[in-house]
Amino acid sequence: MTGQIETRLAELGVTLPEAQAPAANYVPFVQVGDLVFVSGQISNGPDGLITGKLGADMTTAEGTAAAKTCAVALLAQCKAACSGDLDRLVRVVKLTGFVNSTSDFTEQPQVVNGCSDFLVEALGDQGRHSRSAVSAASLPLGVAVEIEAIFQIK
Repeated sequence: MTGQIETRLAELGVTLPEAQAPAANYVPFVQVGDLVFVSGQISNGPDGLITGKLGADMTTAEGTAAAKTCAVALLAQCKAACSGDLDRLVRVVKLTGFVNSTSDFTEQPQVVNGCSDFLVEALGDQGRHSRSAVSAASLPLGVAVEIEAIFQIK
C-alpha cells in the first residue's frame, strides 16, 4: 500500500528512484535519535548527471530544475532511512545547498529554491525548513548542484 506522501508525489508526477549507493567511503545517511542526516545528493536527471556552472553555461532556471532533482534524491534517501515508509517523515529540518557557480553569480538562493519549493509542494508544512545556499567553485563530477538534508522522523 502506498503511503500519503508517495501518493502526493505521484499526483505531482514523481516516482522516487532507488536510493543511490555512496560513491566513496561514507554512508548515504546517519540516524541519530529521531534525526536523519542525509549526505549530499547531486543533480541527476533522467538523462544522467546535470552538469554546468551557474553564471557561465547554465541559467538560473536550469539550476533551479537541477536542484529539484536533488530534492527527489533526498526523499529517496529519507525513504531508505525509514525502512521504506516515507510516512515516518515528521519534517524537513535543514537543507544546505551548494551551487557550482562563477564568482560573480549571486542567485544561489533562487537555484536552491528548486529543492525547497518542491519539498513544500510535496510535503506541505512538513517540508518547511531552515536552509543555507552557498556558492562552490566546483562540485563533484562537474554537477550543477549538491544538497544535503536533515530530516526528523518518527
